[in-house]
Amino acid sequence: MLSWLFLAALPAADTLRIEVGSPLLDGRIYAPHAARVRVRIGGPDAPISAEWTNELTLGDSAGRRVMRWVTRGTRTPAGGGAPVRWELFQTYDARTMAPYGYHMSSSAGAYSRLRFEGRRVKGERRMPGDTTTRAISLELDRMGFIASASDLVPLAAGLKQGTVMVAPVWGPALPDAELRIFSVLRRVTMNVEGTPTPCWKVEERRYGDKSLVANWYLVEDSPYMVYGEVPLPDGRIQHMSEVAIPRG
Repeated sequence: MLSWLFLAALPAADTLRIEVGSPLLDGRIYAPHAARVRVRIGGPDAPISAEWTNELTLGDSAGRRVMRWVTRGTRTPAGGGAPVRWELFQTYDARTMAPYGYHMSSSAGAYSRLRFEGRRVKGERRMPGDTTTRAISLELDRMGFIASASDLVPLAAGLKQGTVMVAPVWGPALPDAELRIFSVLRRVTMNVEGTPTPCWKVEERRYGDKSLVANWYLVEDSPYMVYGEVPLPDGRIQHMSEVAIPRG
């Protein structure tokens, strides 16, 4: 199995250094589609703790070809209580996947509306339990791909065993863009909700301390990400399975 220590020793030619806007990445691989994600904590057969749908459409905005992602979901609070419902609308450049807009709201009171102008991020945000919304205006050292959709980056750059990609990501919880390392490990077959599914295993790590962010299992058509494993602070693993569903 390839490890990050081995990958760090690869020749520079095997490492793709991708910035937002880089010609090394082409988001046009993603066709309009819809998919459903189910989340289980602790094991692949644990009870479902969250579920959401993703739908991608393509369109134009001010003369630019764009992706429009709509995500709607529910999650069960760890301490019990009523399920939290949320929705997220995101707009990216269709080729570079540069973020243009991000709008999230939830039944718990969380709210974010952000727009991106180069390295500038402007908008407003309210945390759960807050009674006021605070303005956001910051300039990042570098623009990043949206962290919650980081699994989109490797496939748009192309999957080949042994390839390493270094790319920045950013999200509302990060003070600035953070570099991540995406390593294409090998072809595997995953059991995705009862269906054996051949896919690529891609490892995502933080550039700074090399800590594991996620293992992604990717395919070249809908739903693109079929499985994910995310380590949690308490040592458990968050398992995510994704399957294609009819659009609309």
